[in-house]
Amino acid sequence: MRGHYRILLGMAAGVGKTYRMLQEGRSAHAEGRDVVIGYLEPHDRPETTTLAEGLERVLHLRSEYGGLELNEMDVDAVIRRAPELALIDELAHTNLPEARNEKRWQDIDEVLAAGIDVISTVNIQHLESLNDAIAELTEVRVRETFPDTVLEDADEVVLVDLTPEALQERLRAGKVYSPDRVDVALNNFFRGDRLSALRELALREVAEDVGARRQAMVLDPLSAKAVAERVLALLTPEPRSQRILRRAWRSAERLGAPLDALWVHRPGHDLDEEEQVQLAALRRLAIVLGAHFLEVEDDDFVAAVRRVVGERGSTYVLIGTPNESRRREILRGSLLSALVRELPGVDVRVIANRADRELRE
Repeated sequence: MRGHYRILLGMAAGVGKTYRMLQEGRSAHAEGRDVVIGYLEPHDRPETTTLAEGLERVLHLRSEYGGLELNEMDVDAVIRRAPELALIDELAHTNLPEARNEKRWQDIDEVLAAGIDVISTVNIQHLESLNDAIAELTEVRVRETFPDTVLEDADEVVLVDLTPEALQERLRAGKVYSPDRVDVALNNFFRGDRLSALRELALREVAEDVGARRQAMVLDPLSAKAVAERVLALLTPEPRSQRILRRAWRSAERLGAPLDALWVHRPGHDLDEEEQVQLAALRRLAIVLGAHFLEVEDDDFVAAVRRVVGERGSTYVLIGTPNESRRREILRGSLLSALVRELPGVDVRVIANRADRELRE
């Protein structure tokens, strides 16, 4: 039997996720459960280190990387130890190159498959589908991400909440970072407006998760709508398409619909080196998000989209802002107009390119 998975989600570092994980571990231990720490990242916080005392720790894998000695969770050691409950911090962490799995969430999946319950932690900014939104909000591109399906598949997702003001006070008191890092943090990632927006994202994510679980429990399969929703994202091998794909995934999740990603190219079209890189990135992102990536050769873009919409049963089509000149729109009609005309009964939505707005400003 697969283990029970509980994820503690926060808006930012310092809200108390790791502390809460240890509290729950100590409570379970006091109740007689066999509890171990699979991996802990105390971040030199004395209160966290103290709370971990008395709980058994599974030895880490040690490795040298860049001249430094680093620790990684030893998945095999945790599974051999076979506790009832393993506490595993920071599920979005990227493992060292020699590790069996690239990401810690994949390590956790192995532990769960072995029948071990897990409590883990993560911040909202690491969620893959929010990567663009977080970058726009904080001006920081988060590199360590994890698939949204990890939250979906968890048995419980619990928000560890703290007001922005309270978190800033923790920063000033030296409970999150060392004193020399506090001012920089408060003026950047931990600004009040940014923390408020991050908190809103975290609250919304948990609310949607709870709603989806409640709907899944009460939905009678026989009462499902005769026509199911299905989302189709139209992509090109360029960086902005990653934003389109993520936004399409968020839309599909809210609709409870599957997602297809479509790239239409002319027959015989040879990709240059940059396009090859971007196409590979889109394919990887589609895999992470659980989207179906489709590739079609056709000289007539609109006709190809119409055909795929018919074959896949798409009810929503999402496209980025077309790069068209005003002259072409006047003489030949816009691409958007053509799509709306040729896809009756299908919602066509445009995903704006935020960079265009910044250039105009």
